[in-house]
Amino acid sequence: MEGTPQDQPPQQPSEEELRAHLEEQLRQVRVEDLLVESAASIVNLTVRRIAKPDEQDLEQARIGIEAVRALVDLVEGEVAGQIRSALSDLQLLYARASRGEPLDGPPDEAADSAAEPPQSPPQGQQPPPKLWTPGRD
Repeated sequence: MEGTPQDQPPQQPSEEELRAHLEEQLRQVRVEDLLVESAASIVNLTVRRIAKPDEQDLEQARIGIEAVRALVDLVEGEVAGQIRSALSDLQLLYARASRGEPLDGPPDEAADSAAEPPQSPPQGQQPPPKLWTPGRD
């Protein structure tokens, strides 16, 4: 069965064919798509700079957070919401790392509550909600 087309390696595209293919891809790419890809890459790298002890560099993480903050306003729709959510998670992770808290579990609320005893509301009043909502101070 030697000599059949199945036995021969596929022919490599010529340089001209590669250029034509690249040109076609560039025609279809939108700047917003590139911004989304860039934001995702920056988020991933920033998480590493915060969470991996052997790669931790909080100054680089701060720059990454600022870069994502700048990019998210240029993106629209559901993807912008996803980037904002990732940015929020990054900021919380950065804050925990900056305080020296362990990053592999929930935030250390026990230390916060030990520092300040809970205050009970005056009788007949409900305690304020722990979650800020629009229209409430």
